[in-house]
Amino acid sequence: MWVSRVRLVCCLIRGFLLGLFLENLGAFLLWNGRESAADSTFIGLSMASATYLDDANSDVIDPPKNEEILDVTELVGDHTQHSPKPNVMVSGNVRELLECPVCLNAMYPPIHQCSNGHTLCSGCKPRVHNRCPTCRHELGNIRCLALEKVAASLELPCKYQNFGCLGIYPYYCKLKHESQCQYRPYTCPYAGSECTVAGDIQYLVSHLKDDHKVDMHNGSTFNHRYVKSNPHEVENATWMLTVFSCFGQYFCLHFEAFQLGMAPVYIAFLRFMGDDAEAKNYSYSLEVGGSGRKMTWQGVPRSIRDSHRKVRDSYDGLIIQRNMALFFSGGDKKELKLRVTGRIWKEQ
Repeated sequence: MWVSRVRLVCCLIRGFLLGLFLENLGAFLLWNGRESAADSTFIGLSMASATYLDDANSDVIDPPKNEEILDVTELVGDHTQHSPKPNVMVSGNVRELLECPVCLNAMYPPIHQCSNGHTLCSGCKPRVHNRCPTCRHELGNIRCLALEKVAASLELPCKYQNFGCLGIYPYYCKLKHESQCQYRPYTCPYAGSECTVAGDIQYLVSHLKDDHKVDMHNGSTFNHRYVKSNPHEVENATWMLTVFSCFGQYFCLHFEAFQLGMAPVYIAFLRFMGDDAEAKNYSYSLEVGGSGRKMTWQGVPRSIRDSHRKVRDSYDGLIIQRNMALFFSGGDKKELKLRVTGRIWKEQ
């Protein structure tokens, strides 16, 4: 009886050890299979880790690190237009490879390289006088076709994703999209100086109010008064800017003096603080007069995407010749007094 019990316990122990061994063996085979699959996934990129040699002295030049290899572990099965996804995961090191060492911008074909493999964009090549900015070797006309093909396989998020753009675009289409992205920041519409501030509409409204001390008004009607003691000194290009808030939007009223050829003139026009497509939903009218006469203008406000100078030079606004402006001022030619009234309305 005692011997039988000992044999039974031994059998149970052997069974337990055998089960534990088989379990570990299965886990090992599963892991080894994954490692093999991963190796096969990267087999097409294994050549990228090869060492580059200089033909002149056989010195090792810029061997790429393991982390510089494209991470293709997340492949994409859905390539529909409605939900574009990247072909590969793009690491920071890969983005650095596609960054021009001179201008620090993303490189687009043709991408040039020196005999040592250092790259730079076509725009910067003339600036470095045909010398590699990294090793100072002569550049020649060698294109880095491999890097161009790598870039073609990438899809990246829009650089304005912090402003709300959630799109992901092929590398070579990304630049065109960003130039037209509806989420790209607006530049400051202030005309008195070359202000480089950019941001969304609310940020620019606060910037105009706090930094440029621009007058802010609520309502869709306005009455703008312009006075100049010496109307003959138009070359100083006196200007004024007022911001109006109505219909939940913001509008900039510009009024300034400038030279139209040899003739001094005054112009008033309205700009919409938003995109051109939204601007077309509104219209405005301007009126100036005096001494029983008046001039009127009606049009569509231009978007602040169009620069102040572009709108002015296209004469898209109420233009008043100096002689007419003096007539509206009373005709004494000693002081310019213009009153411009206007109204903004939303098209149905």
